[in-house]
Amino acid sequence: MCELPVERDENLIVGIETSDDAAVYKINDTTAIIQTVDFFTPVVDDPYIFGQIAAANSLSDVYAMGADPKLAMNIVCFPKNLSQEKIKGILKGGYDKVKEAGALIVGGHTIEDDEPKFGLTVTGFMHPDDVVTNCNAKVGDVLILTKPLGVGIINTAIKADMVDDETYKKAIKIMMTLNKFAKDAMMKVGIHSCTDVTGFGLLGHGLEMAEGSDVTLKFNSQDIPIIKEALSLADMGIIPAGAYSNRCFIGTKVSFGENVSQQLSDCLYDPQTSGGLLISVAKEKEDVLLKALAGSSTEYAVIGEVIQKQKHMIIVE
Repeated sequence: MCELPVERDENLIVGIETSDDAAVYKINDTTAIIQTVDFFTPVVDDPYIFGQIAAANSLSDVYAMGADPKLAMNIVCFPKNLSQEKIKGILKGGYDKVKEAGALIVGGHTIEDDEPKFGLTVTGFMHPDDVVTNCNAKVGDVLILTKPLGVGIINTAIKADMVDDETYKKAIKIMMTLNKFAKDAMMKVGIHSCTDVTGFGLLGHGLEMAEGSDVTLKFNSQDIPIIKEALSLADMGIIPAGAYSNRCFIGTKVSFGENVSQQLSDCLYDPQTSGGLLISVAKEKEDVLLKALAGSSTEYAVIGEVIQKQKHMIIVE
């Protein structure tokens, strides 16, 4: 889209300039509309579980903006030989997850394709003054991640039948968990910036936040929650192709300390499916936000801080 002209509109609060999670358009002085779209190929064999994961992933972009999703439409691609029962299973999974979010499925579009794909377009609403962006991190903020990393690596291993049932269930639970709880907590406390960690990995989405905010993000590698089995799999070389793409894209904009192992850095580049929120919050609100997150069903942690812009946009120590 960088080859397309950037459209200007005084009511467009968030467009494509900062690579944010969703578009935000001001309707009037009290209402802004949030719009996003996401879909992908199956990450698990079970149609119902896949539908839930894909829906949770699509809904996440609206949560990252601080809003609640209200309307959703299905995007379904399917091969001719995919049974109707499996298609129904995918749609039922998506429906149930959207219902859990308190939103409505109001239609969608289907096409025949060689490989099944599923996702949603999602619309939310909020007050224009309450919109959270990925480009407002402040020097002195602390950085909090609300889900552990590693599901991309585990998904790659699942396809190769290289994970046990416990690891499979652990990854599924993380991916199916809505970011609603974390969103409610951060909006109650009041934060500076947020993005959800999905396909570009922690480092890719962190880079967007750093560049958009004109700061450097400093991560403490030992504090970052990572699914332990993902580290073991990374050590075996089980790395998704997207991690290599992320590493290439980020290039020299990240600096690693001597104590950061190869498998740990692989997890930081790992493309997440339905990952958590990366939140930038004022230091004085750190304890309040951590207390608000205490009931979370997923692991969360303070993983770093925002510092003055350095040579590298991200520093991992």
